[in-house]
Amino acid sequence: MFTGIIEELGVLRAIRRGANSAQLEIGAEKILGDGRVGDSIAVNGVCLTAVRFGGRAFIADVMAETLTRSNLGTLKTGNKVNLERALRLGDRLGGHLVSGHIDGVGVIAGLERHDIATVFNIKAPREVMRYIIKKGSVAVDGASLTVVDFGPDSFQVSLIPHTAHATTLGFKDKGDTVNLEGDLVGKYIERLMNFSDGKGRESKLNISFLAEHGFL
Repeated sequence: MFTGIIEELGVLRAIRRGANSAQLEIGAEKILGDGRVGDSIAVNGVCLTAVRFGGRAFIADVMAETLTRSNLGTLKTGNKVNLERALRLGDRLGGHLVSGHIDGVGVIAGLERHDIATVFNIKAPREVMRYIIKKGSVAVDGASLTVVDFGPDSFQVSLIPHTAHATTLGFKDKGDTVNLEGDLVGKYIERLMNFSDGKGRESKLNISFLAEHGFL
């Protein structure tokens, strides 16, 4: 589990490609201090397992499913990547709950400067848009951001200068891809509201129930 608060910008030192897999060597500094083999590290929002450490870098294997569902397969040597270690119990939850399991890949459809902020318009697939709500949370390349507004197939997020400087988003441009993960809490609510055991028993959780009990 992660929070979407990027700890460090790493650099892809090498990528070794297999027939349907890849192995990434990522240079880093801060996150290596207490790193151990088997640790979970989010790379551009994708939860990967560190299989080896050494030379101010860590190695992670990427299977075919991950390459298909994220933009990690498009990385090139020298690219910067967002890095975050797994959340520890007792840590501050500065962003929101992020699982590191990507829902889909979005495309930056436009960028606009509004005073100090940069507003990104991100075109996203349906499996992401179903969890987008105004003022809700979304992970973009692993960074926890607040949704400013949204339309049928896209949403907007606004970056302050610190976020642009501390994450890969500051290097992104129109047409670039980003890994997207919808709010974890929303997914559980959706599952509970649509639950059916196939034997006629269905969830009692619905909009009327939530309104009746003061949640809406």
